[in-house]
Amino acid sequence: MSVALVTGASRGIGDVLVRALLEDGWSVVGLSRSGHVADGAEGMPCDVTDAGEVDAAVAEVVSRHGRIDLLVNNAGLIETEQPLWESDVDEWWQVMVTNVRGPFLLTRAVVPHMIAGGGGRVVNLNSGSGTRESPVLTAYHASKSALARLTGGTAVAGEEHGVHAFDLAPGVVRTDMTRSMKMHADRTEWTAPEEVVELFLALAHGELDAFSGRMVRAGADDLEALRRHAREGLPDGARMLRLRPWGPDDPVAG
Repeated sequence: MSVALVTGASRGIGDVLVRALLEDGWSVVGLSRSGHVADGAEGMPCDVTDAGEVDAAVAEVVSRHGRIDLLVNNAGLIETEQPLWESDVDEWWQVMVTNVRGPFLLTRAVVPHMIAGGGGRVVNLNSGSGTRESPVLTAYHASKSALARLTGGTAVAGEEHGVHAFDLAPGVVRTDMTRSMKMHADRTEWTAPEEVVELFLALAHGELDAFSGRMVRAGADDLEALRRHAREGLPDGARMLRLRPWGPDDPVAG
């Protein structure tokens, strides 16, 4: 049975993905501060920003199951919505620590086991926020830009070992976090969890390995279109963070 490790597994999108994996026949271990997880999965308490706790948790999963086939970096934070110069220093930095250090530590601990097992997949819960600026959520947006670089670096270095990494943007699912955000106060249309699950399972099953190092987005992407692009191939830089030149005479073009 394939083994998945999911962070931020106790609620929100993490809980949705844990339940989807269980229904799909995976053996699932969920990490969270509380250690709570859906029935049928194994829960472990873990602070994903603590290197010692992460290493111990990963070692325990490998000891129990012998392998990790799928890592899902879902745990994340968002800060108070305000301009950078009004931000609380500790709150701002904690968003960066959770959203970047956490996935870094998990990926660093898990990928060597994937390589030893012949390959695996890392799905990072990212956001379109990482591709643009925000006047009031600079930490969150910066953290998601940084996460895309972790995804890309993992994909490039992992390719020869059969390790693939993806950015999955879940759209705007109605969760405790999104409901607390001022920008979504008047929102009436939300991304259905089922749309996230559909793309997520396609990534987990290897249907979209051509998108390794790239972003897909629930609520916007059509799975059949993604499958077609995966078969036909993607141009360099497609669905990746890149500096856009002003034109062909831009000295940084290419």
